[in-house]
Amino acid sequence: MSDGIAHGGKQTRGKRTRTAGVSDYAAHLVGSDLKKVPALMRSRSKHNLPTGVGGIPSFFHTSQYILCCKPPKTHEAATRVNAPPTLRILAMMEANSVTGPAKNLLGFCRWLRTAEGARTGVSIGMATFSRNAGTDNRAFTDAVRDAGAELHIIHERFRYDPGVMSQVREIAEKSAPDIIQTHNNKSHLLVKLLPELRRGRSWIAFHHGETYTDLKQRLFNNVDRVSLRSADRLVTVCKAFEPRLVTFGVKPDRIRILHNSVAPLSPVSPAEREQLRSRLGIGPDETMVLSIGRLSKEKGHTVLVRALQQLGSTARKWKLVLVGIGPERDRLMGLARSFGLSERVLFAGLHADVRPFYASADIFILPSLSEGSSNVLLEAMAAKLPIVATKAGGNPEIMLHNETGLLVPFGDSQSLASAISQLLGAPDLALRFAEAASIRATQEFSVEKYRRRLLGFYAEGRETGHAGAA
Repeated sequence: MSDGIAHGGKQTRGKRTRTAGVSDYAAHLVGSDLKKVPALMRSRSKHNLPTGVGGIPSFFHTSQYILCCKPPKTHEAATRVNAPPTLRILAMMEANSVTGPAKNLLGFCRWLRTAEGARTGVSIGMATFSRNAGTDNRAFTDAVRDAGAELHIIHERFRYDPGVMSQVREIAEKSAPDIIQTHNNKSHLLVKLLPELRRGRSWIAFHHGETYTDLKQRLFNNVDRVSLRSADRLVTVCKAFEPRLVTFGVKPDRIRILHNSVAPLSPVSPAEREQLRSRLGIGPDETMVLSIGRLSKEKGHTVLVRALQQLGSTARKWKLVLVGIGPERDRLMGLARSFGLSERVLFAGLHADVRPFYASADIFILPSLSEGSSNVLLEAMAAKLPIVATKAGGNPEIMLHNETGLLVPFGDSQSLASAISQLLGAPDLALRFAEAASIRATQEFSVEKYRRRLLGFYAEGRETGHAGAA
């Protein structure tokens, strides 16, 4: 029996023929051990999946190497071929702005356009909902186009409009994805109610946590109890959410954890920093306390204002800067006024670029009552800020108490005030925490790690989709 020879993407050996595999590069991306065949590919022959080095699916390439069974004696150890993307993903996301989940996915789409990303062979199209021809969520749709992802607009009359079902079917038929991934209540429910969308492909549902802005939103959250149990894989942002998802009927072996990631923040000049502090009315001898996030109940800003009120005259002169907008703004302004803190609690509004705020701040506070994998916490860590955060959700999985910052019980203004006072009164300790937090963010929550894990989930999804079609 002769050695295998690459022929236009096919590898022959005697009477056996199979599509050649993935390059060492792609195997490296998903962190595969090339000496072992991953468990997810053990049934590849049953489902006729193309495989290669380390058993990784061969969709991780557009310009790949076809490897021979035995290395040839010449220097031509491999033959380069060009191929179109071989793993198509349709991501359904509801967003009016570039939210945390959107930021991560759009960053991944931009990376897919680079030479490195293109070699994975993955392509992503995005579908979103609009009630006004795409003008009501232009910030998001423009960002999708800028990221190079194909955009599909689903036109709806109201939030749970059954008339969108035919549009979703048409988009799926046109884009012919191998994997459908959903990111919000409505998208989860639509894929649940349209089983034809899942035939021959995998459904990966992404769970980012829940918001509790009003009774209507609480009811919408319960939609997930109906839909998420049917997903082939459920990717959630922290381990803390697993028990609740199991109560929804999701099988534990289908749950995967994918924390958000953070890229190094580009520098801000001293002049920009001074300009921002001056515009906010913060003097050089004043401490700038920063909190970034939507002004809604679950973010716990009322607890933060109460905590700062308890500091009284024991702490050095400070001003709190709240970056964000939301339904709690008026209530927070009233609370600050009632405490006599109107001049010390500053509402900066919504900003697309928050780097100058991190660069200008002296301490960062995350007072959330509910949290998943907080992007702003990761950004504050990367910015080398001393941090006080609550123990809500995935925060303790990201930040280590007394190592990279201080963690306090959520909803406890007295504990929050004590922790803030501790860091303000111990600058050496605050600096040590800030340095350690930056290192942890870089090493444990890098964009590269995020990409490898996401590609690994797509590999699982490819296998699951073929299994479902069998």
